[in-house]
Amino acid sequence: MLFDVSTAVTEQLHDELFIEKGISVSVLRLDRIHPVISGNKLFKLHYFLEEAIRSAHRTIVTFGGAYSNHLAATAYACGALGLKSIGIVRGEESATLSHTLLQCIKDGMQLKFISRTAYAAAATSPSLPGEHGECLVIPEGGYHPMGARGASLIMNLVDTSHTHICTALGTATTLAGLALHAKPHQQLIGIPVVKEMNNLDERIKELTGFTTMPAAVECWTGYHFGGYAKKNEALIHFINQCWQQYRVPLDFVYTAKMFYAVTDQVKKNHFPPGSRILCLHTGGLQGNGSLPPNTLAF
Repeated sequence: MLFDVSTAVTEQLHDELFIEKGISVSVLRLDRIHPVISGNKLFKLHYFLEEAIRSAHRTIVTFGGAYSNHLAATAYACGALGLKSIGIVRGEESATLSHTLLQCIKDGMQLKFISRTAYAAAATSPSLPGEHGECLVIPEGGYHPMGARGASLIMNLVDTSHTHICTALGTATTLAGLALHAKPHQQLIGIPVVKEMNNLDERIKELTGFTTMPAAVECWTGYHFGGYAKKNEALIHFINQCWQQYRVPLDFVYTAKMFYAVTDQVKKNHFPPGSRILCLHTGGLQGNGSLPPNTLAF
C-alpha cells in the first residue's frame, strides 16, 4: 500500500443483544488509517495512484459533489504523492464553498464546476477531452475494475473466521472488491445508501468480470433513510447511541445506515447463532461537518 494501513484494527463490539442472539459483531476500523484518506477510499484509489506514479499521467481527474469523500481523499493523496489533481464538481459554484471543497483546494486540487446535467454524462466516462493534457481519469467513487481491485485489498485485513462481511453501498465498487477475494464460507452484505439500487447485478459483473452474480452477495435495500445523504432524528439518535455504547464514530451518509441495518437484522434473527459478523467502517467522517454544531456527541 502507498500509505500505512496498520492502524486499521478490528474491534469486537460488546452488547447484550449480541450475547442474547449467540453471535459476535466486530468492526474493521478503516476510519483509523488517516483523517482524510481513511476508509475504503484509499483502497479504491490505490491502483489508480500507482498507475499515475509510474506513467506519464501525472494529473488525476475525478468527480464528486460538494461533500464528496472521494474528492477529499483524492486531493490529499495526490498532494502527498506529488501528483496534480483536478476535481470536476457537480453543480454550479456557490458563493460559500463546503468545508470539503475548501480542504480539497488546500490540498492542491483544482476545482471545475459543471452543471448537474453535464456532470451526469461525464462522471462515469472512461475518458475526457484533452483539455487537461495527459491525465488519468478516475470515475466517480472509483467505479472501475481498477477501483474494485483496489478495494479487494481490504480482504487482506479480514480474518477468515468471519462468516458475514457487511459494508455500506454507494457505487458498489467496495462490495465488488470484497467479492473478488472473499472465502467460500463468507457471506457479503451490501447496504445501499441510495434510494434506488436496481442494477447491482450488472455493476458487480462489470466491476469484477464475473459472468454471474456471486451467490454469496446479499443486498438489503430498505435502509437508505430516504436516499443519499438523507437522514432523520432516528438515525442521528442511533449514531449518538453507538458512540456512547461502543465509542465508534459513524457518519450519517454511509456507516450509520450500515450499522443500523445490521443491528436491525440481528434483532430480527437474520444471523444464525454462531455467526461472526464483521462491519466495515468505510470512513467518511468528514461528511459530518455538514451537520449543525452539537448534532453529534463526538
